[in-house]
Amino acid sequence: MNVRSTIMDTNSFRAEHAADLSQALRDLTHKREQVLGGAYRLFYRRPVHLVKGQGQYLWDAEGKKYLDVYNNVASLGHCHPAVIDAVHQQMGQLNTHTRYLHEGILDYTESLLATLPPEINRAMYMCTGSEANDLAIRVAQSWSGGTGIIVTQEAYHGTSALTSGVSPALGSGQPLSPTTRVVPAPDAYRIGHEHLGAWFADQIQQQIDDMAAHGIRFAGLIADSLFSSDGVLPGPRGFLKPAIDLIHQQGGVFIADEVQPGFARTGEHFWGFERHGVLPDIVTTGKPMGNGFPVSGLIAREEVLATFSDHLPYFNTFGGNPVAMAAAQAVLDVIQQEGLQAHSAQMGQRLLTELKGLQQRYLSIGDVRGAGLFIGLELVQDPATKAPDQQLALDVIEALRERGVLTSVAGPHGNVLKLRPPLAFQEQDIDWLVGALDQSLQVLGAR
Repeated sequence: MNVRSTIMDTNSFRAEHAADLSQALRDLTHKREQVLGGAYRLFYRRPVHLVKGQGQYLWDAEGKKYLDVYNNVASLGHCHPAVIDAVHQQMGQLNTHTRYLHEGILDYTESLLATLPPEINRAMYMCTGSEANDLAIRVAQSWSGGTGIIVTQEAYHGTSALTSGVSPALGSGQPLSPTTRVVPAPDAYRIGHEHLGAWFADQIQQQIDDMAAHGIRFAGLIADSLFSSDGVLPGPRGFLKPAIDLIHQQGGVFIADEVQPGFARTGEHFWGFERHGVLPDIVTTGKPMGNGFPVSGLIAREEVLATFSDHLPYFNTFGGNPVAMAAAQAVLDVIQQEGLQAHSAQMGQRLLTELKGLQQRYLSIGDVRGAGLFIGLELVQDPATKAPDQQLALDVIEALRERGVLTSVAGPHGNVLKLRPPLAFQEQDIDWLVGALDQSLQVLGAR
């Protein structure tokens, strides 16, 4: 575990970068320092001052246009008119909590459940992915009677006290819960594809055994099926099944954190877990659910959720409010009406092909992997040893920023470019991204 947070500190502005900023940017960063808490971070050595967004594009205060290749919050695209209209109309009618009857939450839940396996048939709503994962862990512990949660090496599942305790990516400054156990990420680039499923299941069994040795009862595994924070590790389809079968045999639950791989992102299926042919006990989601409007959800098998909900009332003042449900319904409608799952598959495959072509020209590109519009490009010092090249990755990120392309890095070594654009991404954007990446690698003298 790193002292610094891999997801917060790797690609971030620091005080020593201020001397290279324009006066306007220096003034803004100074003002942030004076009025906001010190836990916040900015992207880039030269932060971007954004003022406008539309689709997959962003503009800064000086009018420069950027291609967003990182944002799954505005998953449909920035400022999508259908979401804006839905929120505006509902805000003009009513916004209140869920202790009054309203059709919006019921209609949306029926639409949402229709995208999931029939066994997953109950939903609850919150405002953030952290809240959804927090509740999911509580439900898992209630169902299993245990407290032990297993996560991967660089997992990130939220910012509450409970979810921070299962988020190694926050760094050693944020201690893990004593009942949390960590397994290595299923890195097919280094481990290989053939036995990845059995290997991963064995890693989980070892930690279940360790829990038992310390008097901790196993409750479950929480993971996103693309292992995004671990460096975007989709692995071969189906490799997760042995691990999930083991978890169920051991009396635990599988919490599928779909904040990043869900809502048509992979192109293969609507939900990321579906590519593995497994049935989660609990599914959580957040960011892409409302295209930037704060809404999140927990969807579960009735019998699993009942062990919690039949004994404890749950109330979230803003969770499931009519405006949030209107935003979420608009997102779901647009994905289905505009065929964005198929679009994600098509654009993702073309982008993957173009990046693999670029890989043939640069030894520094060790691996290109992904599913749909979620791709990891790993930069290495030597393709034979596969030694990570964090410095090159960070320099590439900055060079891309200068060429109007915004993205960031992932993985324990911060050497994987995390390419996750809004679903509005088009063919001309692939040309922009790949061209900018090619130029950046050339300028930096990449091998």
